[in-house]
Amino acid sequence: MHLTVEEALSIYPLSEAKLIAGSKGKHRIIKSINVMDAPDISDWIKEGEMLLTTAYLIKDNLEDASALLQTLNRRGSAGLGIKLGRFWNAVPEKLIAEAEMLNFPLIELPFQFTFSDQMNGLFRAEHARSTNVLQSIMEKQRKLMRFALRSGRNRPLFESVSEVIEHPLAIISARGGVVYNNSEYTEPQLLEGWPWQKRNQRFRMGDKPGFRIPLLQGDECSGYLIYCSIDPLLLPVEESLFVQGAELISFHIQSGYEDYFEQAEHREFSGLLRRCLNGGMSCGELAEAAVKLEVELLSSPFQLVLSDTIATGEARQSELLRLKEEYIEHPVLLTMKAIHVIVDEGLLSLYPGDRHSPEQFRDLINTCLHNLKFDNGYVPRAAVSSCKTKPEGLKEAFAEVKECMGMVQKWGGHGNVVHYRQLELELLLSQLPAEIMEKYINGSLRGLLSREPEYVKEMLHTLEVYLENDGHVNETAKKLFIHRNTATYRIEKLSELLDVDFKKISDLMRLKLVFMFRRMLGRD
Repeated sequence: MHLTVEEALSIYPLSEAKLIAGSKGKHRIIKSINVMDAPDISDWIKEGEMLLTTAYLIKDNLEDASALLQTLNRRGSAGLGIKLGRFWNAVPEKLIAEAEMLNFPLIELPFQFTFSDQMNGLFRAEHARSTNVLQSIMEKQRKLMRFALRSGRNRPLFESVSEVIEHPLAIISARGGVVYNNSEYTEPQLLEGWPWQKRNQRFRMGDKPGFRIPLLQGDECSGYLIYCSIDPLLLPVEESLFVQGAELISFHIQSGYEDYFEQAEHREFSGLLRRCLNGGMSCGELAEAAVKLEVELLSSPFQLVLSDTIATGEARQSELLRLKEEYIEHPVLLTMKAIHVIVDEGLLSLYPGDRHSPEQFRDLINTCLHNLKFDNGYVPRAAVSSCKTKPEGLKEAFAEVKECMGMVQKWGGHGNVVHYRQLELELLLSQLPAEIMEKYINGSLRGLLSREPEYVKEMLHTLEVYLENDGHVNETAKKLFIHRNTATYRIEKLSELLDVDFKKISDLMRLKLVFMFRRMLGRD
């Protein structure tokens, strides 16, 4: 039983009774009812128990009556009901005054009803209340299930859960930020006692109880859900509904489809960006929406970054979310206020395109990738588009990063971060048949390929590094860990064997093509 004294006094036949003292204690909870039939009954009273008596054991001694009242109050009893007409015609004024002082409910019971009448009335009311609660909980569970099956992509998640469960709630991120709050409480009130333990916990917010649940994704805690102003008589089945709501929110957060911890404007723009790339709206319409949402990334030069891992299913979603967090927390990338959205192709990020040179930006992305070595030392890959100056270039940039990722997956090489400008020529040359590439390689390297395999391998590596460093001998020697004179000798020897002049752009270009074709054909 979980009724307040005030609720119990509204239930027939106890409604015929009269609260004669301790009205300030009318919110005490009645958990059970007992009848006084032994002198030491007060020693057995439990917290929340209401005692009914005819006053037989205390009728002749007002001090015993006072001691009983004090003992009941000390043990947390819900109240004392005295049936008049058999031994007392009226409750002594002194006892009434003491109950009033203690704020202890003292009830005058009508003579015409037995104790069993009173108890049965309360039990029937409690049974009806419990039945109604169970029916309400079942209906709310069905609503949550329907919401989950429809997927919350077209409806606001937090508002929907609050509406279904019929409780105000707040969402706190793992870093202690208030992401959503439709309760009456302020941020300092919600964050009292932060940081919290990762367990379900009831607590008090001012003069009202609350219920806090961690939003867990495996062992990782992505935030906390707080139900505000809950019923202090919360039943276990109601608590399970609260947990079910938290699990639904955790699932949507883990799915990675939408970042619920982003600013509302960024979250809305992410959905529109995804819709635009899927053909649901034009780039111009997206740019107009960006202005309204105060997202400035399309009103100045921008670039796209597409990142991906080799994992699949939920593991892939988890790794992409970790990669997104790494981008967000990077001290330099953080200042660029990028938009991140998970799409079928991976994690798509929209960054300003005029803050850093392509090389600097690649290094920033590369740092984040190497901070996230996954199983077996695997490092994620990323592709960077060329810089675009108008919103209409968005879909072109998306096509570029997809092409880059496809080429890297097919041919490998180029490191973990590749820029579209690096591969632009290779994408064009990839249309050539493999036989033509093979013939070109053999013709250009004929003077070297006739030598010993180890010598050929060493000289080709020297030539490749030399070309990658734009013909700088010092940089070549440094990268190869050899003396500058050794590097100079090898370059001169290569010039002789291949019959090329490294000062001529045409010869350098021809050799560049050789290594492009080798990479495209999967050669070492």
